[in-house]
Amino acid sequence: MRLRVADREDVAILAAVHAVAFEQPWPPEAFAELFASPGVFALAVTDDVPIGLILMRAVAGEAEVLTLAVAPTHRRRGAARALLVAGLELASGLGAAAAFLEVAADNGGALDLYRAAGFGAVGRRAGYYARQEGPAADALVLRRALNSPTP
Repeated sequence: MRLRVADREDVAILAAVHAVAFEQPWPPEAFAELFASPGVFALAVTDDVPIGLILMRAVAGEAEVLTLAVAPTHRRRGAARALLVAGLELASGLGAAAAFLEVAADNGGALDLYRAAGFGAVGRRAGYYARQEGPAADALVLRRALNSPTP
């Protein structure tokens, strides 16, 4: 497993990983638009093929995890944790003192990952994530200070 910085030239690869990881994936154009925004950066993890990504923004002393995706065939092998840790370290180096993210309240695996990384709930958005089947899922807004050690 190899972790590397991704950039605008990787939007097709990032979108392909996102497409296998999420029910409602982002197209390459969405990644391209985000890369054009101030403070946006991405990391990718590969294992002969791209298997995961984290896209973040660090601006005005805060960081946001915009998306974190790992191909279903490679989950529970440490890729998401490696991406999150590296992304948070990079954000901290860019001056962010805290990181935020939104996660579906019914995404147990992601919640376990974020809680283990020191994130705690600070808010809830009702019906935030539309589902192809069934009712929309609430989003939990999570926060973590970046000047404190990971538990």
